[in-house]
Amino acid sequence: MTNIAVTTWSLEQTAPTDLLPADAPEGDVRIVRSEVPSPEFSRFLYASVGGDIRWTDRLGWTYAQWQEFLERPGVETWVAYDRGTPAGYVELQAQDDGVVEIVYFGLLPAFRGRRIGGHLLSYGTARAWDLADRWPGLATTKRVWLHTCSKDGPHAMDNYLRRGFKLFDTKVEEEPEVAAPGPWPGAYPA
Repeated sequence: MTNIAVTTWSLEQTAPTDLLPADAPEGDVRIVRSEVPSPEFSRFLYASVGGDIRWTDRLGWTYAQWQEFLERPGVETWVAYDRGTPAGYVELQAQDDGVVEIVYFGLLPAFRGRRIGGHLLSYGTARAWDLADRWPGLATTKRVWLHTCSKDGPHAMDNYLRRGFKLFDTKVEEEPEVAAPGPWPGAYPA
């Protein structure tokens, strides 16, 4: 197995006023919180959005691991729908001291390049800033952060920067090169 160099960039916002929202796309695009913890639905989103860009860390999770994660206070999944079809999602996770991480964000391949991503990231970031309003007992959000890497889509970093995120760390590590798993074997042409 060969290794590849993967660059990971960490970005943050330290005030709600840092957010620079994108315009909403044309058409019937809605963003809805998935309020019922559903391992099946969350795994579908994860595998479908990340299948062509080598998201593999959660593919081995059991049903119980998904359920446990989704039931944690301050974990939220916000899903973008285009005319009723899931187009992408943003997953938030409350951390200590008023920090919220955008753990996962992305669009299914068929919905990329249609201005949905900027809108979804804007909406998800705003929900990170007001997360404590929906979760009594959580500290008010003081910082929202995320990471992206060189394996992500070519427009990911630009989208984060245009939404007002600022770079605070860069790391380069060697990782084993793995084939894009797709949402199911053979989903993407070789």
